[in-house]
Amino acid sequence: MHSHRFKVNIHITRHARERMATRNISENELLELVEQGTVKYKDATRFWIARYFENRQDNLLSIAAVLEEKIVVKTVMHHFEWEDK
Repeated sequence: MHSHRFKVNIHITRHARERMATRNISENELLELVEQGTVKYKDATRFWIARYFENRQDNLLSIAAVLEEKIVVKTVMHHFEWEDK
């Protein structure tokens, strides 16, 4: 899987794939999330991306990821809420 937005490949960890299966999140939804979601950085390489999906009842969907030579998706969340700073 490749991100045109970030211009790198996407690697989904075993843990993230398990969360995707449990939460019924497809690879297509994950890719749409990466390409079109709202990004908030924790630091230079760690970030979250969240996106609302109209056809789902468990919104927001979000990923926690690391961006280095590729995007490494660490986990996938649903019912996500941004933390206030």
